Amino acid sequence: MGRTDLDIARDARLEPIAAIAGRLGLAADDIEPYGRSKAKVPLDVLDRVADRPDGTLVLVTAMTPTPAGEGKSTTTVGLGDAFRRLGKRAVVALREPSLGPCFGVKGGAAGGGYAQVVPMEDINLHFTGDLHAVTAAHNLLAALVDNHLFHGNRLGLDARRIAWQRVLDMNDRALRHVVLGLGGPGHGVPREGGFEITAASEVMAILCLACDLEDLKARLARVVVGETPAGAFVTAGELRAAGALAVLLKDAVKPNLVQTLEGTPAFVHGGPFGNIAHGCSSLVATRLALKLGEVAVTEAGFGSDLGAEKFFDIKCRAGGLVPSAAVIVATVRALKMHGGVPRERLGTPDVAAVRRGLANLEAHVDNVRSFGVPAVVALNEFTGDTAPEVEAVLGACADLGADARVSRVWERGGDGGVDVARAVLDALGGNGKFRHLYPDELTLREKAETIARTLYGADGIEVLPAAAARFQQYEAAGFGRLPVCMAKTQHSLSDDPKKLGRPRGFRVIVRDAKLAAGAGFVVAYAGDILTLPGLPKAPAAEGIDIDAGGKIVGLF
Repeated sequence: MGRTDLDIARDARLEPIAAIAGRLGLAADDIEPYGRSKAKVPLDVLDRVADRPDGTLVLVTAMTPTPAGEGKSTTTVGLGDAFRRLGKRAVVALREPSLGPCFGVKGGAAGGGYAQVVPMEDINLHFTGDLHAVTAAHNLLAALVDNHLFHGNRLGLDARRIAWQRVLDMNDRALRHVVLGLGGPGHGVPREGGFEITAASEVMAILCLACDLEDLKARLARVVVGETPAGAFVTAGELRAAGALAVLLKDAVKPNLVQTLEGTPAFVHGGPFGNIAHGCSSLVATRLALKLGEVAVTEAGFGSDLGAEKFFDIKCRAGGLVPSAAVIVATVRALKMHGGVPRERLGTPDVAAVRRGLANLEAHVDNVRSFGVPAVVALNEFTGDTAPEVEAVLGACADLGADARVSRVWERGGDGGVDVARAVLDALGGNGKFRHLYPDELTLREKAETIARTLYGADGIEVLPAAAARFQQYEAAGFGRLPVCMAKTQHSLSDDPKKLGRPRGFRVIVRDAKLAAGAGFVVAYAGDILTLPGLPKAPAAEGIDIDAGGKIVGLF
């Protein structure tokens, strides 16, 4: 058996975090160490460097993945190391892993092989406590809502129209729908409720989109917790909750500084999922990376239809960011799956299936170009890939006019990503000009339809009555100019996870919508997407253990 990601990470010799900060031009007083290898960076550092010119912003996205993921975080980390090998002052910006997938099926999110951020065990588990702080803040607001109902309901909240659920950072399907307040009058007002995963919390989105502490408080105050019987919104500000929530988030809002295996500085901060939330790391971490580095390499969740679209249309819109290039991660195994090969046979060579699956990759290249951003394809190499399969991919990308390079960062670290990094630098000299997919002035329905037609390849959308009523309500209340955050399956360009490849002749069903007034977008739910995943039949948790000496095994 070969060395695992955990073995490689554990054997790494980490530099003191003060040395990593020094690589960014930061002094020891500019960081707040969390032990020897992790630190928080206070927000006033960003204020001090605000006048510096921005570096180059590179987004890493992907084709439609297999259930196991295709190595987007690994590619992001390796690409940062590769830029440094080319003499660039590179900084990586990633999201924080969620415990749910860690103990479920997907594993952690610290990269893999020789392209990891470290300390890997800490990052994949409790790290600096940010996700726990988000969970606590979200649930404090939920407790304040139910307490308000119990103590006379001064604001006239309708117990049937409470929009604020509870969250936890774990996959637990049994908590999706619950009944609260049972046990008699002293235990609260009986009503239906439920849980979502912390990564789907609006508080998480706010943490990732706030530009400073004051903005964080203002956004928290705008959170809609429910409605009155007449349909008027009730906010966290009216519950006088924003200050207490901000207190719980005062440290979580500061970006976390760590390092890659090769000593490249990395900000790992915020953790929204790309299928049910906006899927990008924090805006403050990205801004720090741009101010402190020549090249900032960041990622967005899942494929270009999900995280990348939200990065371009939500995060870049909110933060005034201008990306210069995008890297699309592809794998032979994902292409074969989209070419009709079942998961259990993805290790079998099949050039014909690779060619059939290339339609999916072509769609993602087209998607990135829809935003005026040049696209480079990184073919993430796996040990079972054959030369004919690889050549089929590279040849097809050449026909598309997309520069494609093989990425071997899992095996070789930054050295295995130099070809991709050079291709990105070449792409920066092109004629791309970044643009959003739609203007603010479109209606919410028109925005959702633009996304579905342009990026998913749909013939249009069907907005069910519940969603249509929500859109109308939000526009009447003055929220019509907000961007739309589509929540849909990551396994297909459509809203049906069984439609692989580049499906045609379908319509996207928008079944419901939710206002995230604090985050600054409207969530549109497409298909049967769930906001609290469940564990698989054989969860990864069954293989994770710790010995008497405190050594963890089975984490990946």
